[in-house]
Formats: sequence, C-alpha cells, structure tokens
Amino acid sequence: MTNNEPQGVSRRAIIRTIGSAPALAAAAATEASPQNAAKPVYRRKVFDDRQWRTVEVLCDLIVPADERSVSASHAGVPEFIDDWLDFRKREDGNDVLASQILGGLSWLDGESNRQFGRDFAAAAPAQQKQLLDRIAWPEKAAAEDHRWVVFFSRFRDLTVSGFFSSKAGIGDLPYLGNKAVSEWKGCDPAVWAVIEKRLTEPRR
Repeated sequence: MTNNEPQGVSRRAIIRTIGSAPALAAAAATEASPQNAAKPVYRRKVFDDRQWRTVEVLCDLIVPADERSVSASHAGVPEFIDDWLDFRKREDGNDVLASQILGGLSWLDGESNRQFGRDFAAAAPAQQKQLLDRIAWPEKAAAEDHRWVVFFSRFRDLTVSGFFSSKAGIGDLPYLGNKAVSEWKGCDPAVWAVIEKRLTEPRR
C-alpha cells in the first residue's frame, strides 16, 4: 500500500504486527462473515451511503484479496465495523469512537476532493495511496496530520480484527485449532529434538 511497505507481506505478518485488537472481544457484537445468498440484507446502524463506500474501499486497501482468501469487504468487515461502533456507543454511553472514525472518513473524502476533485472511493489507486501514505506511518507524518494518523491506526486495527474474526479470516490463518486425529503418533522428532536441546542448555 505504501512505498516503504515490504513486498510480499502476508496476512500472517499483518496479524502478528497488529497484535490483539479490541474486536476480539466482539462476541457480543455480530461476527463478520462472508457474503452469501442466504444472509439477509444488512441494515447499517452508523454509516451513510457515502461513508459506506469509503469504508469498503479503505478496508480492501488494508486487507486486499489474495491467492488464499477474499478481501476484507467480502469477509463482511464493513458490517463488522458498523456493528462494533454501534455496540461501543451503547456500551460506553458516548459516540467518541464513532466520531473518530466518521471524522477520519470525512477527512479522506475532503482531501481527495480538494486534491483530485473526487471522493476517496472514486479516486485512482495512486491517488488513494498518496493520501494514505500521509497517515499510515506515524513517525513520518506531519504534525497537522496527527489526528488522522490516530484515525487510520484505529481503523486499521478494526479492519484486521474484523477480518481475522470472520470465517474467511480464521481459515486464512495457519492455526487450525483442536482437531480430532485417528492415531496419535507423538511429537514430531524434529520438534522434540529442539525441545531437548533447549532443556539441556544452561539457563541465562
């Protein structure tokens, strides 16, 4: 997404970088899920039509589709974020988080229109990248962009958390959870060799 981002960064690397994020506690909210014909039409709680278009595009810039899995929007992340903002507003008794996200989306559209004459969702990929490069790297961002750096960091956390709590995202992770096996063959010899070596090494 940015000039300084290493090529070939995988979703696994992203989730390790982001770490645990608040959405892992979203069991009380609606879990993101892939689009399917049986699913009823989602009724938005926070985002209007313009904001929704921006959210979909921004989510997919953060977690695009690859050879392993679908993009964030196809995994239901925009719905997840909309639900999460509504949930936090009800739980916290204020709309601080929603205001932060909505303010950032408005800034993206405003800057895109000022520079390119179109909303962020309709801008060319290079133009979208130009705007995001201003706020994706906190240590390089201008002081006047600090508020939008915070917005993007929070939005990115929500996007990654929403994706990896979805069915598609869980399937994209290498962790498979507890699985029944017909026969237990013991620990892999190569793994056990490493364990034994560590056990015999002197403590530091």
